[in-house]
Amino acid sequence: MIGSMAIGGYFMFRKFLKQLPKEDGKSIMDWERHYVEKTNHMWEQEEKDLLEELVSPVPELFRDVARHKIASKIGEVALEKKANKITQDILIEGYIIATPKRDHRFLRKRLAERRLTQPPLSLISKQQKLIMPRGGKKNIRSNIRY
Repeated sequence: MIGSMAIGGYFMFRKFLKQLPKEDGKSIMDWERHYVEKTNHMWEQEEKDLLEELVSPVPELFRDVARHKIASKIGEVALEKKANKITQDILIEGYIIATPKRDHRFLRKRLAERRLTQPPLSLISKQQKLIMPRGGKKNIRSNIRY
């Protein structure tokens, strides 16, 4: 009983931290909502179906939260690229950035089942946070997850 209360308190505390405003005045959850609202019209049914397939292994209780977080990251990528619509490449890139590395195996499996192309190695290298720019110096990119 006490253990489950402690676990629940931990998750409530994490949600509380996400609601706190950052330096720019918006919280993490505000930015997630912003990206989803800005790109809601860009989604086509095929991409929505693919996103549903990709979040299917997430337990039902957490699936809505996972879908929203991944969709917001996909929306962020689409806005950065100034895209007119969410394409499969943007969806895959956003999924790779938004999910932990252990989920990428599932992504490859689903793409192979749908006979779609595998994600390029450059996208996977973004997730590993190590990119070699032209100057030869290592550039560590921060990808903070909460």
